[in-house]
Order: sequence, then structure tokens, then C-alpha cells
Amino acid sequence: MSTEKILEVFHHIHENPELSNEEYETTDYIFEYLKGEGFNPVKFKNITGLYCDMGTFDGNHPKIGVRADIDALYQEVDGVKRANHSCGHDAHTGMVVGAMLKLKDHEALDSRGVRFIFQPAEELGTGALAVAEEGIIEDLDYLFGIHLRPIEEAAMGEASPSIEHGSAATLQFRIVGEDAHGARPHLNHNAIEIGADIVNMLSKIHINPVIPSSVKMTKFISGGKSLNIIPGIAECGIDLRAQTNEEMDNLKNRVFKILEYVEDFYGVSIKDQEFSSIVASESNEDAIQFLREGIIEALGEENLMEPITTTGGDDFHYYTVKYPGLKGAMIGLGCNLKPGLHHPDMTFDHDALENGSEIIYQSILKVK
Repeated sequence: MSTEKILEVFHHIHENPELSNEEYETTDYIFEYLKGEGFNPVKFKNITGLYCDMGTFDGNHPKIGVRADIDALYQEVDGVKRANHSCGHDAHTGMVVGAMLKLKDHEALDSRGVRFIFQPAEELGTGALAVAEEGIIEDLDYLFGIHLRPIEEAAMGEASPSIEHGSAATLQFRIVGEDAHGARPHLNHNAIEIGADIVNMLSKIHINPVIPSSVKMTKFISGGKSLNIIPGIAECGIDLRAQTNEEMDNLKNRVFKILEYVEDFYGVSIKDQEFSSIVASESNEDAIQFLREGIIEALGEENLMEPITTTGGDDFHYYTVKYPGLKGAMIGLGCNLKPGLHHPDMTFDHDALENGSEIIYQSILKVK
């Protein structure tokens, strides 16, 4: 029965995607669904999303958090730009609800408290910090998460007790100069040429080669319908990745120095800078061990993988960085996911939903 309910939740979330910080109907759906199953969910006060407590919350028993993310990406699907669940958040929500149903009325709740967190805005990298501001993380001892993995990282039926994400960041800005007539290129600096120089300079950034990293321009909009105008303005975006928080700081500093140089050399302004980032994982060995035991219980030791290291990112890790005493780790779930995360046509084996739900459930029981 729990498998059918997991699929019910998954399909509803999948068919009704909402963007980050706009998950109003998603929040209402999860809230009403949990109430209908006899739980007592609580909506967040200042943001979308909700949480639900089960078990015993006192100073004598462990307190475990389990986090699911609920937002969708914005991308073009079949020629239409729309919200789309191509990162698996619909699956994560279904699996966490499934774990709640398995745990309901379990005697283990007499000796532990479990807080199930349905977090908004993971795709913006801001949701975890916003949830932390709601004041529901401080009293937790452990925090577990789960994420579908692409087929090249994990096969169907396998699972890892931790995903070691790197740090990821984005920087948006505008090059602001003056337009000029196409016949008078000496009267301005071409924003397109400036952008090309920035791309070239980004490629010359070198940090410790032992640590995976990358930095690249991912957005550039300049010019208009009149092709005899040399544009002086451009909208730009840069994506930064580093496997450690220290090297991300290094990468970030180098990028800002490039922009400062461009301003000075070309006499233009770099305006409206918006920098956002998520930290690299700082997983806890105790949490990893409980997840390891949960995977063995659910799938068998032969399907237990080593921790997965990936250059992708997840704002889940803000929780453990912000609260150093919080012991956290994220399950990596094999599910035959292809052609890849964030691909508009991403698919995976839905039988994996029961696997993930069972792992979460068994891992909670392992915590003493």
C-alpha cells in the first residue's frame, strides 16, 4: 500500500510543478495529504514549504531530520518554457512521504523524534537557509537527505550513504556602456567583444589542479534588431564550481578581479551584480554509518556503494555548515536515471521510489 501512495504523491507533484518560492499549491497538497493520513503538519511562517514531527522530542532521545526538496526547474520542454521536475524533487517528496507512512505508529517513535522537512527553493540555493531562519533545525542531532543519481554514477538497485557535492555558485551582472553607430566603432567599446574577453580570461583561471573546478559564461545577451548598432550593454551570467569551499572562495575572488580589470581597462561599468552560492558537502561519519546500515537493511550489502563524489551541488549542505554540531549526510539513489539530471526529458525507473523510501525508513530505525 505504501508503494501505491508513494507513486500517488510523486505523480501529483510531477504533474503540477512549481518554481522556487512559488510552491504554494505544492505546499497545500502535501499539507492536506499528510493531514488526511493522520499527521500534524505545520506550514512555515515566512516561506513556502512545511514540516511534520513524529515521535518523542526531549533531551533524552535522538532527534532526526529528514529533508525533501519540493521546487521545480524552469526550462524549455517540447518548445514551451515552463516549470519542470527534471531534478527528481518530485521523487524525493514521494519517498519521504512514503517513509513517514512506514514509520507511522511504529514503536521506535517512543525512543526518537523525527522531523520531516519539505523545503522550498533548493534550485535557487536559498531554501535551506530560509528554512533555518524558521528555527526548526537547531534542536536536531541528525539530518538525512536523498537525491536521485544519474546512471553513470549509480545503477538501479544501488545506493550510496553519502553524496559529496562540490560548491556551486552563480554570478549575474550587466556590462553597461554606450551604444554607437556601426560605422563608428571608435566611439564605444563593443559589449560583445568585452564579453568575449571575459570568457577568454575565465579560461585562464588556474587553481589547484588536484581539486575539480570549473568557471564559464552561461548567459550572454547583447544587441537587438538593428544590426547597425554596436551594443554597449550586455546581460551576463557565470557558473562557478569547486569541490571544496576553500577553492570556491579562491575562484570567486579571481572572477571578481577580472570584472574589476574589465571596468578599468574598457571604461565601462559592471552593474547589478547578483552572486549566489551553495557550499560543498561536509558530511558526518556517524550519519553516513547510519545510512550505510539502512541501505544494507533495505537493499542488501551487495548493493551498498561507496560515497559518491560529484561536482554538482545541493543547498542541503548549508544546514551542516551553519550548524557544525548537526550530523548530516545525503543518500545517493540509483534509479537508471537518464539522459541526465536537469535534462528536460529526464526519466528514471519508478520502482526506485520504494527503494529510497525503505532506505530512509530503515536508516531512521538505526539511529540510537
